[in-house]
Amino acid sequence: MAIIKNFTLPASVKELIVGPDSKIFIAFVSSLDPVTKQAWCPDVRAAMPHITETFAGDDTPSLAIVEVGQKPEWANSQNVYRTTWATRNIPALVRYQNVNGEVTETSRLVEGEILNKQKLQAFMA
Repeated sequence: MAIIKNFTLPASVKELIVGPDSKIFIAFVSSLDPVTKQAWCPDVRAAMPHITETFAGDDTPSLAIVEVGQKPEWANSQNVYRTTWATRNIPALVRYQNVNGEVTETSRLVEGEILNKQKLQAFMA
């Protein structure tokens, strides 16, 4: 397992580096509240234990954690995660794969879907 917390997103999905038979998983989450030191979004707080547990095994793929900003930043319709990465809800767990030579989003779970064990297992497949 590798949960990467300092992952830097490239300018677009097309610039992600994904091998021919591999996947990259990215979790878009709220930033930590500077006062409480917890995610400001309650849905993110609820989902993070499920996400962490899912990617905790030695044979699980790596997961990049990307913080979308504080509440005012996230609420801005021009937020780069909304415009470039098509993220409308947080948390969002997204799988990207190389499909016919092009990196493409192949699955996405958002908010409460992440809490559903069956959906999460299917997402990992």
